[in-house]
Amino acid sequence: MASRPIMKAPICLVENQNEQLRLNPEALNILNQISQPVVVVAIVGLYRTGKSYLMNCLAGQKPGFCLGSMVRAQTKGIWMLCVPHPLKPDHTLVLLDTQCLGDVEKGDPKNDSWIFALAVLLSSTFVYNSMCTINHQAMEQLHYVTELTELIRMKSSRHEEEDDSTEFVSFFPDFVWTVRDFIFKLKLDGRSITKDEYLENALKLIPEKNSTIKNANLSRECIRRFFPKWKCFVFDRPTSDKHLLHHIEKVPEEQLEATFQKQVKTFCSYIFVHTKTKTLNPGITARGNSLAVLVESYVNAIESGAVLCLENTVTTLARRENLVAVQKAADHYNALMAQRLRLPTDTLQEFLDVHAACEKEAIAVFLEYSFKDENQEFHRQLMITMEKEKENFVKQNEEASDKYCHAELKKLSETLMRSISRGIFSGPGGYSLYLEAKENLEQAYSQVPRKGVKANEVLQKFLKSQVAVEESILQSDNAFTEEEKAITVEQAKVEAAEKENELLKQKEKEQQQNREADEKSFKEHIAQLEAKMMKEREMFLKEQEIILQHELKMQKQLLEEGFKKKSEKYERAIKRRRQEMEENSGVVECVDAAANEVLQKFLKSQVAVEESILQSDNAFTEEEKAITVEQAKVEAAEKENELLKQKEKEQQQNMEADQKSFKEHITQLEAKWRKDREKFLKEKERILQHELKMQKQLLEEGFKEKSEEYERGMKQRREEMEKNSGVVECVDAAVTVLSTPFKLLASGLDMITSPFRK
Repeated sequence: MASRPIMKAPICLVENQNEQLRLNPEALNILNQISQPVVVVAIVGLYRTGKSYLMNCLAGQKPGFCLGSMVRAQTKGIWMLCVPHPLKPDHTLVLLDTQCLGDVEKGDPKNDSWIFALAVLLSSTFVYNSMCTINHQAMEQLHYVTELTELIRMKSSRHEEEDDSTEFVSFFPDFVWTVRDFIFKLKLDGRSITKDEYLENALKLIPEKNSTIKNANLSRECIRRFFPKWKCFVFDRPTSDKHLLHHIEKVPEEQLEATFQKQVKTFCSYIFVHTKTKTLNPGITARGNSLAVLVESYVNAIESGAVLCLENTVTTLARRENLVAVQKAADHYNALMAQRLRLPTDTLQEFLDVHAACEKEAIAVFLEYSFKDENQEFHRQLMITMEKEKENFVKQNEEASDKYCHAELKKLSETLMRSISRGIFSGPGGYSLYLEAKENLEQAYSQVPRKGVKANEVLQKFLKSQVAVEESILQSDNAFTEEEKAITVEQAKVEAAEKENELLKQKEKEQQQNREADEKSFKEHIAQLEAKMMKEREMFLKEQEIILQHELKMQKQLLEEGFKKKSEKYERAIKRRRQEMEENSGVVECVDAAANEVLQKFLKSQVAVEESILQSDNAFTEEEKAITVEQAKVEAAEKENELLKQKEKEQQQNMEADQKSFKEHITQLEAKWRKDREKFLKEKERILQHELKMQKQLLEEGFKEKSEEYERGMKQRREEMEKNSGVVECVDAAVTVLSTPFKLLASGLDMITSPFRK
């Protein structure tokens, strides 16, 4: 995917044809190719106010957006131009020029409101362009901002009567008002003011003497309430030559007024430096492909007649982006494993170490590109995908090891195989020669580097395949008596069993390594998820703090301007936001328990105040006051009791969880010990029977001293078997002893809390 397509000229993004809004697939395709973060600047304004000229200055290229009399039908809707950001590397500047507001030739005026809303929702800086001055008329012409509450809602679960427009500030862009052909002096009450102070003063509410002022006040209030930052720029007339004004896009800079050129450069510099990367609540960076999803969701909602719900749009975007994030992370894991794995790995641990490192990096990729992964649905999907890919690499590693070991063993055994086929080991002493050759083969095989995880298994299979040949050579060797041959066969079987046992131990060790690797991987995942959750929580609280400060500022301004009722609306919103921030500030801790405890402490601290207020209230008789005080004490005692019960319940839950976990661990250990004991006893029993047979044969052959050595060995082996036969009894005793503290703790807790329950 290209990081940014090259655009030589603007293209229509949202078409406004036949009173309907339509998406341009070609423009969407361009956005989908942009994988970089985007900085989006949108401009709206009345007909022939020079807004397209400003956008061309930001684009810094020609041909740009159409100007003046050239616009008409071609500029209906929203036009887009994507260029490299001049100051932010690896960012794309997306410029959106909108159709002229209030143009009677366009048809349905409702589409003006939708175009205005789309420009607000898609941008990170929203520029409103007007002429001459900011007055009541200018405010009335900006009535589109007052209609946003009818077109947009933040949450899908909002009740019809509930107003969530106070949340707009968390999603809306910065607001820039550009005033063209400004001829007034920036002065207020005889003192010079800045352009921003000029806008601040223009946005102040004034007493609502008539409907005109009331409508203008509504626009003022909406701008102050919805947009987090406001900025103002004023521009002189570009030139006094009317002929040049009609073709200003072709006029060389040196023919324009120097003051105007300076003002334009100041405006462009501010936009380049201060316009933030487009983000989605809370603080999720938007890329070109994200912007394509947003505009598509918004236009589809408009065409279906629905209200634009920002929560639903972000959720839809999150699902698409999270699917992409899963694929990116899985691809990254595969690429890293293919790059870093040297097959076959020398040991299983080497493979697990490479896997763990690649998995960690892949999860980091997923966490970078994913957001709003509620219930960790997509994270689990990634883990399942990576587990499957891991199994594929495990299989490849085993196959590579198996193939390599067979090839090496085949080369090393060529001499042995030729000797067998030529009958070199068939005569007297041949068996000893064969054993020597086999031992040399095993030593040479052990020296082969990086045989991998199948090394022992391949060797054991080879040795098993030679058992019949080995016995044949032994039987044909006249240097051995029949009795010695029988003993040798049995010894060979014992050695084979020991090697088989070693192979089983190796597999058990590998299983343990896998378990430890899984446990380490799980802890790593938890740490990464916790880090992301903490980061998102910090971003959320930071954003809520910004909104809170904005609301406090609005409340203060309304009080200063004499609008007490409107300020009370902010008071309720501020209270609700503080509560939300307090709730979210305890994500890591047990919020409910802590909140309850804090609440009870607060209520205790207010007892004296409450009694004082009661005593000063003449509506109560002294008897009623006494009864009320007693009732308050009873309620306080009940709440205290509830808190104790809650703590008791939490302790009980923790104790039960610990006891359950302990019992599960003991059960698992007991099962493993039983299995190991059975294997051990079975193996020892087989060896004991073999030794009894050897002792009997030695006694029959007259070798009493040698048979006594077997007797001592068998006695020692019987003692070991008797010791191991008591493993289960020891485990049961351990369970009883270790579980006693839990029982004592439970009974003690019951004794302490029983009076409160009564």
